[in-house]
Amino acid sequence: MLTVVLSGLRARWASFLGGFVALALGVGLLATMGLGLSATFHAPERPPQRFASSPVVVQGQDRLTLDVRRGPGTASVAQRLDRPQPVDGELLRELRARWTVTTGDRNPSDPAPTGAPDAVGVDAPAAEVRALVGDRAQVLTGDERRRADHDPDRDADALVGVNALLGTAGGVTAFVSVFVVASTFAFAVALRRREFGLLRTAGATPGQIRRLLLAEAAALGVLASAAGCALGAAGAPLLARLLVDGDLAPAWFTVGGPVWPFHAAFWTGVTVALAGALAASRRAGKVGPTAALRAADVDTDTLPAGRAVLGTGLLLAGLGLLVWTYVTDPSALLKRKTYTTLPMLLITGIALLSPLLVRPVARLLRLPGAVGTLVRENSAASVRRTAAVAAPVLVTVALAGTLFGSASGVTRAKGAEAREQTTAEYVAAGPSLRPVTAPPGAVVSPTGPTSVFVRDGDAAVVKYGARAVGDPAAFAALARLPVVAGDPRDLDDRSIIVNEEFERHRVGETVEVWRADGTGPVRLRVAAVLALGTGDNGPYVTRANAPGSVPDRIDARGGGTATVRALEASGGSVGTADAWAEAARPSNGSPQARLGMVLVLGIALVYTVIGLANTLLMATSVRGGELASLRLAGATRAQILRVVTGEATLAVAIGTLLGLAVTALVLGTLGAGLAALAAPVALALPWGTVGAAAGVCAMVAVAASALPAWRLTR
Repeated sequence: MLTVVLSGLRARWASFLGGFVALALGVGLLATMGLGLSATFHAPERPPQRFASSPVVVQGQDRLTLDVRRGPGTASVAQRLDRPQPVDGELLRELRARWTVTTGDRNPSDPAPTGAPDAVGVDAPAAEVRALVGDRAQVLTGDERRRADHDPDRDADALVGVNALLGTAGGVTAFVSVFVVASTFAFAVALRRREFGLLRTAGATPGQIRRLLLAEAAALGVLASAAGCALGAAGAPLLARLLVDGDLAPAWFTVGGPVWPFHAAFWTGVTVALAGALAASRRAGKVGPTAALRAADVDTDTLPAGRAVLGTGLLLAGLGLLVWTYVTDPSALLKRKTYTTLPMLLITGIALLSPLLVRPVARLLRLPGAVGTLVRENSAASVRRTAAVAAPVLVTVALAGTLFGSASGVTRAKGAEAREQTTAEYVAAGPSLRPVTAPPGAVVSPTGPTSVFVRDGDAAVVKYGARAVGDPAAFAALARLPVVAGDPRDLDDRSIIVNEEFERHRVGETVEVWRADGTGPVRLRVAAVLALGTGDNGPYVTRANAPGSVPDRIDARGGGTATVRALEASGGSVGTADAWAEAARPSNGSPQARLGMVLVLGIALVYTVIGLANTLLMATSVRGGELASLRLAGATRAQILRVVTGEATLAVAIGTLLGLAVTALVLGTLGAGLAALAAPVALALPWGTVGAAAGVCAMVAVAASALPAWRLTR
């Protein structure tokens, strides 16, 4: 068996080349992504900076700790405050009376210093300091002193986006590599039916045929996975540099070190190769001696029952998940994880069912002339070849349409929603704005960021990002909120505006809230309820319930140039409300987000190019007899090349149409979800991206079919 496998690999190296390259590239990308992911699990160990010379640091509480119900008992849940509480004044006096105390520089994350520092360094034994402090503050020693640094979680927070990006890219890599490798094996088996028929005639059993194919796949998998691991080791530093240069990762981000990504990538590659060959081997084992020889050049049984059942199941599962998500949690449709993963079920289902779709779609087209007729009929008759070319195009076009279309649609909706929710003419924006006085005839409404903590049932504590309203009357005059119930004009120091995500969201109900600094609970009456929207609708509280909050936005209307001058005195950037909305939520997304999507789409496009080139090179190279017959019938070389390239172009067009169908389903459901959330529906198909992806596929398909056809018709 080993001799047969090795001789077969040597004799058919060209047909295995595409699968080898795809698998090696997939393993290399998985190893690279794995090395990158491993680097995001732990931020670098940094020594304390703010109080590096103090052996002990006393810091105000920086977490809100509440008891929740867990099973039969209770457990403590801690939520991080926006900024640490100031050290108690009495405690500070006691510390200064006994030891040397240093206050360090003020934390810039606290835009509203109260005079009392949030942390102090103490030159004293830790045990004695703990005995004095008790539970009035935190006592930090050793590496824990980093918690008193400015923005202590900045390193860990910087890695969250990198982790999500690399996880998504790794998932897309695994999905597309399985897809391409499985398609490659399936089509290669279809082209080898005559060979299998001869083996069966010579006495080979179906089990021997299956074991032959699986052995070939195992050998290919081991060799390709080993090459892929070498590619991963070389590509990981390049990935880190790309992420840093694109501002997707902090400047200190590096990869390398652990071995587990190589093991995971290697064995995943071997598994993918075996899994891709498994279905094909079962199909090959069913080839009979005479039936295979008789039907070697005719496409019959193009959609086996197993493939039909699996494709239908995946398609229904994808449609069902889209509908279920829309009905139960439409806000989930706006998340990148949802619009990245759900289309994969639809893509796989439609790709598996593509042999059923190829023939009717091909025959619907009316191409002119004898060449056009031949292109249409050949494409409809050679269902396997057409479907094998259309499938990778479907993947790329669908991912381009759903990823870029969904991301830009969500971003557009957020920007339109922000603009619709204010009647202001001008907006001043900045991290810490100074108070301004409204000129005669003007209405000025300052708001700032804050947080509120609310119990969600008995088992959870939820932290909500909220807005602090400086002047409730001015806010109500300028705001145009998506109110479901109640009246925003009723907001005062004893009330709150919530959205429908709150457990208690009926007007007049009382909500128990902890403030941003951990103080509370305070009981606030629900003054108004807002639609959930894109996720930025409330809650809203007054400044009395937002300790430490400083305005980062001032809306204004009326007053003309006097208002503009007053806003300029706030120290922020001043512009029209339209310009502010566009700057806050650019319609095409942030550069970092676009770079991340380009990375994901680039992976899919590379695989598509490999799959197309491999499939068409194999398919065209075995058409020598057919093309020779056309020459004998009087066709010129130019006509034959037009037929072959026309078939390839038609297959790409079919794949593009199927990809657009998946895109329409996903974007249509997203639009319905936005409407259900009372958010603006601002969807747009990314024709430029989709067209570029389809154009690259068409060029590769034409080249990969024309080159062997030119050689065969010499």
